[in-house]
Amino acid sequence: MKAMVQRRYGEPEVLELREIDRPSIRDDQVLVRVRAASINPGDWATLRGEPFVARLASGLLAPRNPVGGMDLAGTVEAVGKNVTRLRPGDEVFGQGNGTFAEYAPALEKNLVHKPAGVTFEQAAAVPVAGMTALQAIRDVGAVKAGQQVLITGAGGGIGTFAVQIAKALGAQVTGVCSTAKVELVRSLGADRVIDYTREDFTRGGLRYDVILDNAGKRTLAEARRALAARGTLIPNNGQFEHRWLASLPTVLWASLLSLVVTQRLRPLLSLPDTARLLALKDLLESGKVRPVVGKTYPLSDAGRAFAEFGQGHALGKLVLTV
Repeated sequence: MKAMVQRRYGEPEVLELREIDRPSIRDDQVLVRVRAASINPGDWATLRGEPFVARLASGLLAPRNPVGGMDLAGTVEAVGKNVTRLRPGDEVFGQGNGTFAEYAPALEKNLVHKPAGVTFEQAAAVPVAGMTALQAIRDVGAVKAGQQVLITGAGGGIGTFAVQIAKALGAQVTGVCSTAKVELVRSLGADRVIDYTREDFTRGGLRYDVILDNAGKRTLAEARRALAARGTLIPNNGQFEHRWLASLPTVLWASLLSLVVTQRLRPLLSLPDTARLLALKDLLESGKVRPVVGKTYPLSDAGRAFAEFGQGHALGKLVLTV
């Protein structure tokens, strides 16, 4: 099968399209014929081997798994003997291992059926970004109807989902983004859009019940200025520009600070979750959430897709078609 292979850490140029063996599956796994896969910040970190602390999981000197990728959408090719919910031929989306390839293994619990009205490209954009947004807005932020919610990075992968999920919960949503993304964020239902090149949300005088900070351009102290006295701040930027520990110092400081202030500072750890993936499927089927695919690239152009991702200005998600 064809796969995008990475034998060492580095820039997008280290990615090579190669012919490799099709992966085998365990009894609790499903083999998916990948039709589309999307790029996430974790994939960018794995590509470059930064922050260095991430190498404890991915491999110290080179990637332990030479084929990257987590998000996928495709068709079930084969199932392990303990798989009961899925069958060959089913169209699915979710998370797998090494999804930048024609075939990828995935745990059955990390896949759900793809809604008929959603394309493979759209479905592949959902899993990591969508579940992160849902966890942040619904579970950690506990957003309720009528609350004031502010989302930075509102035109990006997680932000576009977060805006729509917050609106679906009945919140008054303010999105913060660059000039080029203002109209997109407004089209997703945001009640107010702030162009960060022209306005500083931390000095606007408004106080928000929940702030989801995907951009990470403000310190905790600055972001707290815009937070209600008993509001919730969710710092959710990997800060991969900090080569050694990334966002770890911010996460630790937020956790400690939350013990001594009335505001809730809640860093986010997003993991695969069947219930959240099913909830996203329902939102997709109802039309309350639509994935924003900024651009698609063929698998052979993965290097170019990663180069664009690394610039940090993509609309919504970047998707590879396989």
